[in-house]
Amino acid sequence: MKQQGVHPEGAASTSDAAPRPDTADEAREEVHIDEVEGDEPLLPARVHRPSDLMRLLVGVLAVALLLGIAAFAHGTTSGLEQDINKGTGQAPDLLIKIAGLASSIAILLVPVAFAIERLIKRDGLRIADGVLAAVLAHGVTLATDLWVAKAAPGSIQEALTQPSPGDVHALTDPVHGYLAPVIAYMTAVGMSRRPRWRSVLWIVLLLDAFSMLVTGYTTPFSIILTVLIGWTVAYGTLYAVGSPNVRPTGRTLMAGLRHVGFRPVSAAREEGPEAAESDRGRRYFVTLEDGPPLDVTVVDREQQAQGFFYRAWRNLTLRGFATRSSLQSLRQALEQEALLAYAAIAAGANAPKLIATSELGPDAVILVYEHTGGRTLESLADDEITDDLLRNTWHQVQALQSRRIAHRRLAGDAILVDRSGTVILTDLRGGEIAAGDLLLRMDVAQLVTTLGLLVGAERAVASAVGVLGPDAVADCLPMLQPIALTRSTRATLRRLARERAQRERDAVLEASQQAKQARLEAAGHDTARVVLEKPDKKAVRAEARAEKRAIDDALEEAREEDLLTQIRHQVLLIRPQAPVEPARLERVRPRTLMSFIAGAIGAYFLLTQLTHIEFGPLIANAEWGWVAAAVLFSAVSYVAAAMSLLGFVPERVPFPRTVAAQVAGSFVKIVAPAAVGGVALNTRFLQRAGVRPGLAVASVGASQLFGLGCHILMLLSFGYLTGTEKTPSLSPSRTVIAGLLTVAVLVLVVTSVPFLRKFVATRVRSLFAGVVPRMLDVLQRPQKLVTGIGGMLLLTACFVMCLDASIRAFGDESTSLSIASVAVVFLAGNALGSAAPTPGGVGAVEATLTVGLIAVGLPKEVAAPAVLLFRLLTLWLPVLPGWLAFNHLTRKGAL
Repeated sequence: MKQQGVHPEGAASTSDAAPRPDTADEAREEVHIDEVEGDEPLLPARVHRPSDLMRLLVGVLAVALLLGIAAFAHGTTSGLEQDINKGTGQAPDLLIKIAGLASSIAILLVPVAFAIERLIKRDGLRIADGVLAAVLAHGVTLATDLWVAKAAPGSIQEALTQPSPGDVHALTDPVHGYLAPVIAYMTAVGMSRRPRWRSVLWIVLLLDAFSMLVTGYTTPFSIILTVLIGWTVAYGTLYAVGSPNVRPTGRTLMAGLRHVGFRPVSAAREEGPEAAESDRGRRYFVTLEDGPPLDVTVVDREQQAQGFFYRAWRNLTLRGFATRSSLQSLRQALEQEALLAYAAIAAGANAPKLIATSELGPDAVILVYEHTGGRTLESLADDEITDDLLRNTWHQVQALQSRRIAHRRLAGDAILVDRSGTVILTDLRGGEIAAGDLLLRMDVAQLVTTLGLLVGAERAVASAVGVLGPDAVADCLPMLQPIALTRSTRATLRRLARERAQRERDAVLEASQQAKQARLEAAGHDTARVVLEKPDKKAVRAEARAEKRAIDDALEEAREEDLLTQIRHQVLLIRPQAPVEPARLERVRPRTLMSFIAGAIGAYFLLTQLTHIEFGPLIANAEWGWVAAAVLFSAVSYVAAAMSLLGFVPERVPFPRTVAAQVAGSFVKIVAPAAVGGVALNTRFLQRAGVRPGLAVASVGASQLFGLGCHILMLLSFGYLTGTEKTPSLSPSRTVIAGLLTVAVLVLVVTSVPFLRKFVATRVRSLFAGVVPRMLDVLQRPQKLVTGIGGMLLLTACFVMCLDASIRAFGDESTSLSIASVAVVFLAGNALGSAAPTPGGVGAVEATLTVGLIAVGLPKEVAAPAVLLFRLLTLWLPVLPGWLAFNHLTRKGAL
């Protein structure tokens, strides 16, 4: 396939630099050599640059910070304005008038002149982008002016406006309606990349700001806000609509090669269209009129931006050996790759020989190598990867490490094998010279993992030991963790893990089906006896145990070790004393970041709940004996929660640590709905305690299922007692009947609507999958079952008594309620809190409990502080000990 390259906008200057043909024959030859073979995809007209998004986010944060300073540092802003007014008040009036007149004219002429210059060079797309950004900036300016005038706090209004010199009853504009659009226009059209125009623009802006400050038509904060709005809107517009694509095509590459002294005949892309989405550059095979062919890599600004956010995250979370700078310039990338290519060859390694480098216009560079040929290591057949080839690969890495050169990308596609079997290391662009021991050990870990994926752990480790020695290979064990490997290797390991898990699930399912089939066949031999006689409980339990043993045996037989574990075992066979504890490679762990975010969210909710409460009257009127009783009931609830969980776990789990896990749950439920956070934490805790993942999920599901049933039964029972306690008969009240009918109608609606029925069935099935077999295990141990049910009843009793003690702390005998009424209110509020999407049921639980207590006869003056005390003791005050317990269990490896 041949396709003539399309010359992109903005690349004309590079092509014009090439020699022009003088004759018709030379012109025809010129047309011929500009043809590019291979799949040369058409480039999109516009691209969305991550750098524009980053500038947009920075601008939004800067605007928010400026408004925050204006709102909370009113004294500082007033003093700054007074100092500026005092300093500018001494300026001569003539100078002020001249500066104002010149800036007013220039602020309009400069954009028009730049637009004319761009139109002459046929760059109308940039002008269109600038006009769109100016229109949007004007709209944002009007919206900001309206907000400041109508809804902004007074401190912000005073910082951004002042009495107008022409009319003392009017205020100046918070944002300048013409200055922000001009800034947005000039930024969107790319004036910042042209030094002369940029200098003229800043001179005009400074003159205009100076004249307005001196004449009293603006404030310093208004000027800064105007600049930030124009700048932010411009980059937001560029990211939304995209910037004109100036990436060079194959035709531009041919012209660039001729410009540096080569005479190319044809060029062919070595990768498919998906290579355009990589940050490793586009590669071409170029044939010359005379001389051997070339391998040319084109790196442009758009390709360099691929993976920007990933590299930024790696630089943030990993320690000092992370990937290269996320904001690396094209020239820095060019110099780094050239330096590494020369250093690798000087070290004695087989690497592509770099023979020329050049800029290809303002937004791309080319690197010209001697042609190497060959196939990647991962594309070879299994019988082609011999032991000699593996040793040759390790010799190349050993040569790099002898000169302290780290490759950093030793994946299968970075290792070439030519026809003679010579190994060539490519993709040196991400490497590092004068590397530390940590980076060198990471290279060894990466390569042994790459080879392990191709030939297995045993051959990979043996080849490494044969070249590097057992000590060097053993030293890489702490680096043998996913975070230290390349992105592609981690993706491959995750895919293999999913395949292993699927094989284990298939084996368990097959074993379960075989056990059921065997049981049915055994029952079929004596059908009459099975029909006439009652089921034998011992036989049923024996069959359940036999099925469980068959499942465990199948799971044990199907279980496979992951590749990294296999490599560790192979190394430990050679060096049993080798360190196996993973090194701490992360600067910030995701779990630590989540803990920080969770703490911030919890603090926010706590402050919002407490800001409107007057603590003086509450403390003065409280009966501290009942407060102490409420604290005691709240503390005992964690013991009851541990009992209710362990009652459905046949395995041995330490009780004190389980109590600590329930305390940690008080921190987790602040940042997640109660039903979700508790389930996830308990499941993780049981897995860390040695319970298999599937059984841990089933145990928590059984506990939740039993808890749900107990909750409904107690709600109905206490509701019935509440309805009959004030009547001579045992007939329930109309409220209870209405509530039951409402629940029945909701159940009928859910079961009759297919969408709702499927939604509920899917959620229930996923939550309680495997619960029934787990319940059979628990039923064989009555002591465990009693512990679980007793813990649930005790847990509910503790919360009910805590709420009752909170009511008695602020009420008297005349306002006391029966335990049944308090229980109904608590059970209803707790159910709503579990269903509410807010963390810990914040808002929903408080409203339900308060309304419920008032509905059963408690005065509002007692209900509100009672609910507040109850929520403080059961939700907010346990957050700090919960956070301590969460971090303690995390350090101990229990979570």
